[in-house]
Amino acid sequence: MEQVNEKIARLKEIVEESERMVFFGGAGVSTESGIPDFRSVDGLYNQKYKYPPETIISHSFYMRDPEEFYRFYKDKMIYRDAKPNTAHKKLAELEAQGKLAAIVTQNIDGLHQMAGSKNVIELHGSIHRNYCTKCHKFYDLDYIIQSDGVPKCSCGGIIKPDVVLYEEGLNNDDIENAIRYISEADTLIIGGTSLVVYPAAGLVRYFRGKHLVVINMSPTQTDGQADLLLSLIHISEPTRPY
Repeated sequence: MEQVNEKIARLKEIVEESERMVFFGGAGVSTESGIPDFRSVDGLYNQKYKYPPETIISHSFYMRDPEEFYRFYKDKMIYRDAKPNTAHKKLAELEAQGKLAAIVTQNIDGLHQMAGSKNVIELHGSIHRNYCTKCHKFYDLDYIIQSDGVPKCSCGGIIKPDVVLYEEGLNNDDIENAIRYISEADTLIIGGTSLVVYPAAGLVRYFRGKHLVVINMSPTQTDGQADLLLSLIHISEPTRPY
């Protein structure tokens, strides 16, 4: 415990001396808000679904079987009652102080914005944005939740969530913005991600700043280059008083 406290103290020192931090986060940031990684397959999963999560959340599966896609999507990807946790709030606070330049997230839950963060690059999109594939009309999350089966637009088109599915490319503007912020950062904090999903994970290679901090339960490919390595169950632990 003493070593953990020393590392948390060092993290606070790094934050104090940093002027242009970037936070790169993944699913582990939102677990304390009650949102599990959608890849986690529990004992009941195989009784409900015939296919693995990665298959269902793919572009080809969405096109082939939108009914089954939406059954999984509403059940496993949407957590309407989730609220920002300590980590989300602390990051918003650091941005308001002028220390955090941007959040680059692989999450689609919108909790960073709910916590008050303004400059959030959502590499994999957001459940809060949904568009008709025919006329491109916008629909909010409540419309998706309240729809029976496959959500339909008033024009008759199918509504697709603005999330990046497997087999789909990331938004070029988001990639360029993420690269710019990461390459200009003096500190990069990687939190709640094992850096196994590409191309998003590859963006951290553009960091050329002073401090690289990794906060994650399992090992990552950047552990060897990190100035500070924290293995914690919850990403919000470093922000708790000690």
